[in-house]
Amino acid sequence: MVHARGLPKGPYTPALPPHKRSTNYGYYIPMDGGGSMLTQVQDTYPAGLGEPINVIISAYSDSQVLQNTLANGGLINYFQSFGFSTECLGQHAGSDQAADLGDGSGYLNETAVIRWDYGDANLGTCQETVEGGNHFRYWIQNGQSADSGAIFMATSYEMPIAEQHNIVVNGYNLGRDWLVGNATSQSTILPTANLTNTSTYSGQTSFNNFTYTTTATYVSGLLQNTSDGINHYQSVAVNGLNAIDGLVAVLTVRIVQQPGSSSSSR
Repeated sequence: MVHARGLPKGPYTPALPPHKRSTNYGYYIPMDGGGSMLTQVQDTYPAGLGEPINVIISAYSDSQVLQNTLANGGLINYFQSFGFSTECLGQHAGSDQAADLGDGSGYLNETAVIRWDYGDANLGTCQETVEGGNHFRYWIQNGQSADSGAIFMATSYEMPIAEQHNIVVNGYNLGRDWLVGNATSQSTILPTANLTNTSTYSGQTSFNNFTYTTTATYVSGLLQNTSDGINHYQSVAVNGLNAIDGLVAVLTVRIVQQPGSSSSSR
């Protein structure tokens, strides 16, 4: 017989590894593989606090978008299409955080930190480093035991460097929602307090002659609505609410226009 992916399958054929386009959700749930949706943050008090991984770029996105490159409409170009870019002059600022995505790789430091670029993809992140703003760390779920290729992002809004880049009040939820609003080109700020696991937004962004359509769907069940275990929980929680609301925004990204073509090929 012929396997669905076109490979002969018989008694001596080794098992195929997980494939990123056959996941149930466009990602593997980290906890199913012993991972977590909270990062590990160094030197917290009390010890062991983490920050929420509250945005996922689904593996059902176009394959170009999931490539960790600037070229060919890849992930960095996509980030730049909605106002985020790599760190100031290529210099990493701040301490690393680690995440275990349940893919067999254990805890790994972030692939990179991406910062709001204040309208300048080349130098604007220098301003964010000094003045604060929206930023995120990201990891790629590509270990041997759960190779989805999905991008997991820990997003928040930070204070200026003079205030040690602490997180603003409600800054985990707001950082997530302001990122989603920009990625889907919303004309108004998303209503953070009213979002639920049925909330969906969609819109287009462009950079370097690539145009992307992003659909964001909020899901529950990956994070808890809690302050327990959350870094900066004392100052981030607001008006009796928890530091995080438990929602994760899952983004599915399509390239709808690119140089030399009016539509993408997948």
